[in-house]
Amino acid sequence: MPEPAGSASAAARATASSTPSATTAAPTPTPTQTGRAVPDDVAGPSALRTCTISSAASASGLGAFEGYVMNAKTGEVLFSRNGDKAAQTGSVMKTLTTATALAVLGGDHRIPTTVTKESGGAIALVGHGDATLSAGGATVYPGAPTLGQLAQQVKAKLGNTPVTTIVTDDTYWNDADAWDPTWPVSERTIGYQPNVTALMVDGDRANPGAATSPRSTDPVGRAGSLFRTALANAGVAGAANAQIVKRATTSTDTIASVSSQPVSTLIGQMIPNSDNTLAEMLARVSSKESGSNGSAASLTSVYEAALRSYGVDPSGIVIKDGSGESASNAVSPNFVAHLMVQVAAGAKGLGTLANALPVSGQSGTLASRFTGANAVARGKVHAKTGWIDSANTLGGYIDAADGSRLTFAFYAIGSSRAAALPALDAVTAATYSCGSRLTGS
Repeated sequence: MPEPAGSASAAARATASSTPSATTAAPTPTPTQTGRAVPDDVAGPSALRTCTISSAASASGLGAFEGYVMNAKTGEVLFSRNGDKAAQTGSVMKTLTTATALAVLGGDHRIPTTVTKESGGAIALVGHGDATLSAGGATVYPGAPTLGQLAQQVKAKLGNTPVTTIVTDDTYWNDADAWDPTWPVSERTIGYQPNVTALMVDGDRANPGAATSPRSTDPVGRAGSLFRTALANAGVAGAANAQIVKRATTSTDTIASVSSQPVSTLIGQMIPNSDNTLAEMLARVSSKESGSNGSAASLTSVYEAALRSYGVDPSGIVIKDGSGESASNAVSPNFVAHLMVQVAAGAKGLGTLANALPVSGQSGTLASRFTGANAVARGKVHAKTGWIDSANTLGGYIDAADGSRLTFAFYAIGSSRAAALPALDAVTAATYSCGSRLTGS
């Protein structure tokens, strides 16, 4: 199930049985510029810190609980329960993906899709990772570029010259790792995740206007067919009967080009609704634009280099995907909380992420959360939700009852979703109530 706005579900899923031993590895804590790492269950001394969340943090619904809370202003660690243990993140991973994209690409970056002219009546549709490229009807990405815009440009360039072959080129990155083996196939068939190819249309959704819609086994082929239709509709001679061939283009003669909306807009579409497709695209494009090869295997090193630019230490993180869907991802709550200090401060463009985070009881995937006794924190928690079959997570910042700003990450690992969600809300609301008086001892 995805994490649609206004619901408590998440866009990332993975099977509990796929959880590797790597997710329980505890990297050695390292100092960072945003705070200090401390051993589990140790929080620095303070005469005023007398408020505890130990009861809420011991709820059975939290399963194998990992949590970390710090004071965003002072850097003081207020609470750590297995907080240094790297583990599966669920869609909280999308905050790291966003920070990486902002560091590598910048908020103004746009992702192109081009058409080149080859010899012998062939033209090539060349993808560079813009999954929002649309067939032109209903779309979950308002304002996206369209195949019709490309087709009109092609018609203007070619005039009455016929097209005999349409080449589809998704070689911007190798599509051999388009599907991670730890992702359940149901993520594609139900419609939360496409094969991660550099060329697709409408996120490869069967219903382009539905966020959750079945995806195909051949997004590149589907893109080619839709482009052929767009060319025919634009009056391009021969297009209706043109052969479609998947390969790299042999030409650099660009005759048409469109671009995605800015990365900052894509982040605003991805984070509130936890869109896996955009997360994977931003991850791979960030890899390519950083000088790497766009592979899933490159992501750990790409993320590490980008995240260090914010003054945090990502040593020990394991990044298998951009969405957080894989249970083989491994990031500690400690790291997420330290990154959120920079997010909450809007440092180096991270205000784009801060503004996109769901707000407790008000927006995005937190709109229906924080009810009953936990409603005390409604409107005060800005955080990314996460859900895979083996973990439910929450990470962000809290404007606490005493006026302090806290950053946090809480992971409920191994418990059912029905039990984990209220337990996560309760421990977060308790943290809100304690504020800077929170003690982990």
